[in-house]
Amino acid sequence: MVLLESAIAKIHSLDKDAMDKVQKHLDNLTKPRNSLGRLEELAKHIAGITANDKPKLKHKVIFTLAGDHGVVDEGVSAYPREVTCQMVYNFLRGGAAINVLARQAGARVIVADMGIAGKLEMEHIKADNKHTQFHDCRIESGTDNFAKGPAMTPSNAIRSIRAGIKLVEKECQLGLDIAGTGDMGIGNTTPSSAITAVMTGKTVENVTGYGTGINDEGLHRKIRVIKHAIAINKPNHHDPIDVLAKLGGYEIGGLAGVIIGCAMKRVPVIIDGFISGAAALIAVKLAPRTKDFIIPSHCSAEKGHQHALAQMGMKPLLDLDMRLGEGTGAALAMMLCESSLRILEEMATFSQANVSEKLG
Repeated sequence: MVLLESAIAKIHSLDKDAMDKVQKHLDNLTKPRNSLGRLEELAKHIAGITANDKPKLKHKVIFTLAGDHGVVDEGVSAYPREVTCQMVYNFLRGGAAINVLARQAGARVIVADMGIAGKLEMEHIKADNKHTQFHDCRIESGTDNFAKGPAMTPSNAIRSIRAGIKLVEKECQLGLDIAGTGDMGIGNTTPSSAITAVMTGKTVENVTGYGTGINDEGLHRKIRVIKHAIAINKPNHHDPIDVLAKLGGYEIGGLAGVIIGCAMKRVPVIIDGFISGAAALIAVKLAPRTKDFIIPSHCSAEKGHQHALAQMGMKPLLDLDMRLGEGTGAALAMMLCESSLRILEEMATFSQANVSEKLG
């Protein structure tokens, strides 16, 4: 816990001077003021995060963290547990949706095993090392079934967060200008719904959706399981470590660590969908200043995500009815971030273009 507190203490405020300089420059570009809307806000936000009025996004990374969940035994998912492991292989081969979108965004994908139940046979995998890299951060082989007791111990919850911070620290040594969060874990909308219900005060029904495509009967079962888990575990909503330990997942804790690590290093972090939103709730509760360093990419079709974003006062950039995870929404938003900085860098000012400014 001391190491985690040390990381949180290193998170500072947005750089207002850099933001003011960007705003002044944006107001001098050949357009009506604020006419590029959220693109202008993005450029200003990234400047504040990085403490640089001329930020560059050369080194881009999507952190896709994987973990399994004991609660799958309760029939809350339409897919079997082994799909988590199988999809990690797909990531490493470069064949998943996140690989496609990350390549388009010019981002590398960091895949990390935070707690997969199956054994990864890495010697049989020829990874696409140019675009994808694997890290073994396994805490345990999946969480325990939170319908029968806590998902993990408090010490393992802290370990998962710390592992996410360490991933960011490693990438910063190589160069990291912007990060995105993503996830893989069959059943992980169930702990995400549980976390969101506890952290927002919303009812379980209001934050629980169909996940991987369960039917109505499966949804009712999922809601019953989450209600039961909250009742028997009695998580303290004032204590994010307690909530994570009793209801969370190792990849969720890892993503909370990635978010905190990015804030500590003044790296903009684009959060993906519902699972990343649950992780952000944990991170922001642990370290309130972290919120300033988060860029919300999209609003997931999972209905709990909008409540998580609302709780943190965040407005997503996109709404495309996506609910895949992996970091796909973050990769799309990363392209918008780069567009905002191209406007800042490449667009002519009124004086440069010899264009008359607004009268009065």
